[in-house]
Amino acid sequence: MIFFGFLDYWWFYASFILFVIAMLALDLGVFHRKAHEVSFKEAATWTSIWISLALIFNLFFYQYALWKFSNDPTYLAIPGFNPQEQAKTFALEFLTGFVIEKSLAIDNIFIFAVVFSYFAIPKIYQHRILFWGILGALIFRAIFIAMGSVLMQYKWVVIFFGLLLIITGIKMFFAGTEDKDLSKNILIRGLKKIFRIHPKIEGQNFFIKQNGILYATPLFIALIFLELTDIIFAVDSVPAIFALTKEPLIVFTSNIFAILGLRSMYFMLAGVMDRFAYIKYGLAAVLIFVGLKMTYLNELFGGKFPITWSLSIISILIGSSVIASMIISSRKENSISKGESL
Repeated sequence: MIFFGFLDYWWFYASFILFVIAMLALDLGVFHRKAHEVSFKEAATWTSIWISLALIFNLFFYQYALWKFSNDPTYLAIPGFNPQEQAKTFALEFLTGFVIEKSLAIDNIFIFAVVFSYFAIPKIYQHRILFWGILGALIFRAIFIAMGSVLMQYKWVVIFFGLLLIITGIKMFFAGTEDKDLSKNILIRGLKKIFRIHPKIEGQNFFIKQNGILYATPLFIALIFLELTDIIFAVDSVPAIFALTKEPLIVFTSNIFAILGLRSMYFMLAGVMDRFAYIKYGLAAVLIFVGLKMTYLNELFGGKFPITWSLSIISILIGSSVIASMIISSRKENSISKGESL
């Protein structure tokens, strides 16, 4: 049973989209109208704002769901239906989905760093690329979620994506933490065949014209590459949330809130990402766990694995990998400093 379908709650979806557009316009049109290097303080402030907005929305969503379920005779007539428990379940599903998306987004952040380094994008222009890249990601995620809300009704599709998540997690686990060489990447090679690429960065322009010929700048190629890699990541992340809830509204809003804070989180962590090299193993474990939920665990628990257990397991997996990364990184730094002192 879908409680918040698009046809009945189109106004909710429309209002949320307008809110997102307004926030993005405020971000680019007011706070980042002029290209500048984003400081740690500014990035941390915006990261806190996006996370706070997500939590405030979740509280509002809980209160609305509780009011709706408590005053609608249709729901109250369902045997054993508890308005408070159902509203609480939806709030926990949103929170868990947000945590999963925020965690998986860390892999995007590593890609951001590699791409900006490969194309030698100055920090002053990185925000512009990420703004338009994430705007495109929002559109593609909405399309994926709309498709998923239809396809995930078929059990074989759920099993297929569950197995895909397990395979992806296993591959990520054994991929190691070595740096990626983008010069051999098939997407980069393909883009260089399609576009005339100018060898130099010309301000914040995505295109320039010289001698009547239009060239794409490295900024544009970096933007397209990030857009394509996000589409690939969406194949994992969107089914991961559908493993937690069947409500497209929860999938959509938790996904969008996680993406909106991606830029600020990148600038906040850009200088310390080497300290989180082992978080990849935590993310791999999360993908495997979610894949197991889709293929086996949900059925084992009568159709729905307890959402409180899911949130706890995912938090432990991500938290453990973060702590392990910081401990190992600290020990390496101490070893290096001791070696230099000798």
